[in-house]
Amino acid sequence: MNSISEKEKKLLETLDKLINLETIKPHKISELENLASQKNQLEIEKKDIEKRYSTLQQENQILKQKFDDFKKREIEEKKKEDQFSEKIDELNQETDNLMEEIDKWQM
Repeated sequence: MNSISEKEKKLLETLDKLINLETIKPHKISELENLASQKNQLEIEKKDIEKRYSTLQQENQILKQKFDDFKKREIEEKKKEDQFSEKIDELNQETDNLMEEIDKWQM
């Protein structure tokens, strides 16, 4: 008998809880539908933004690579210019030496 009275007590408690539950009002349903629609729209926008972000990341990587290549070429060009200047200096020095030698011979 004890179990029946316990079951009855639990059943009565559950019924009280159900009675105390407020039924969903019609304007609440429309609010929920509106919120669901907004959520769907935000999810669509989020996917679009994530796609654009991914594209921007790829473009950024490409630009970084191009910039690195440009820097390497610039360094190589600077190195070539320095070597060229060095060669010119050497030739100028040799020319000066030759001119001195010619001057010596002419005297």
